[in-house]
Amino acid sequence: MNSGIKKVLVIGGGFAGMTAALQLSRGGFAVDLVEIDPQWRSYGAGISLHGSTLRVLKQLGLIERFLDVGYATDGVEMRGPDDSVVVTLPTPRVAGPELPGGGAIMRPALAKMLSEAVRASTTNIRLGLTFTDLSQDADGVSATFSDGSRGRYDLVIGADGLNSAVRAKVFPNAPKPRFIGQSVWRAVLPKPEGIETVTMWMGPKLKVGMNRVTKDTVYLFLTEDRATNDHVAPESFVATLRALLERFPSPIIRKIASELSAEHQIVYRPLEQMLLPRPWYANRVVLIGDAVHATTPHLAAGACIGIEDAMVLAEELSAGADLTSALSAFEERRYERCRMVVENSGRLADIEIEGGNREEHASIMQVSMKTLAGAI
Repeated sequence: MNSGIKKVLVIGGGFAGMTAALQLSRGGFAVDLVEIDPQWRSYGAGISLHGSTLRVLKQLGLIERFLDVGYATDGVEMRGPDDSVVVTLPTPRVAGPELPGGGAIMRPALAKMLSEAVRASTTNIRLGLTFTDLSQDADGVSATFSDGSRGRYDLVIGADGLNSAVRAKVFPNAPKPRFIGQSVWRAVLPKPEGIETVTMWMGPKLKVGMNRVTKDTVYLFLTEDRATNDHVAPESFVATLRALLERFPSPIIRKIASELSAEHQIVYRPLEQMLLPRPWYANRVVLIGDAVHATTPHLAAGACIGIEDAMVLAEELSAGADLTSALSAFEERRYERCRMVVENSGRLADIEIEGGNREEHASIMQVSMKTLAGAI
């Protein structure tokens, strides 16, 4: 450790926070991880992972575990509203020639995999609490917690998500998350015949896709235009999603619509995004993941870039000559890559909302995936 940092507080036990705690503890740092949920739960259906995320899981020593509980495939197949294939996008095998270019897994399964690794590390895990105050001085950060306890740290990492309390504390004038005019529906289904890799159907105002999360299971995602961010009652989920799916002439999608039920773990979420302008750190507090660059799922890269943040930060803290140099190097390596994901995802949403050019949509996806395949 050359940055002078010995003790680190990670606030937030999501994917980015867990990865940061795991990698820093393995690097010899003393790490406290605080998570407000006493059960440390993860909600949601499936999550798609780029080859760059598989590369990180391989670096963490978790790729075999992922292959046991998730699924990996090559390529992205884009179709029209029916089942005609418009274009097939390659997904480079950036995690190694033996590993496919992408994959998917149930969110709770990925969270469990990471949390088990964190529990097996030297990380001091504190569940059911968060911070109530952070006070910085030249030598460190004093943290007060919701149970009344206190701690002293060399560095605090805010990994507490879209509505980050750390961001609000350290950057009170930061932009607020913005609803983009779309929402996403997700469900978990038996794998339809003929669906072997990521497959998307592009309709005039809707996009539906599927990705395999196990050998026999897919998760379905559907983006829907919504002018306002209104509440959608859970008891209406099945009927609403079925009606949206029935707008596609594809026999595959129509069959799914006819068989849809509450057993398919339907989840609804309005889509928001936020990109914090530089800097991403203030003295001894730094933000990672959704706390600093919350993106929509159009490139399936939100978890990817958050997990990458954690790895790069741990690397720079180990290599940096001092803390300021380490945090500056972290930000320099991450900003443009994360900005690309947030802005390109937003542009894809605009094209879908406006009924724009499908060739531009496919081109943005292809360029973005090529960029994400690059070294971090």
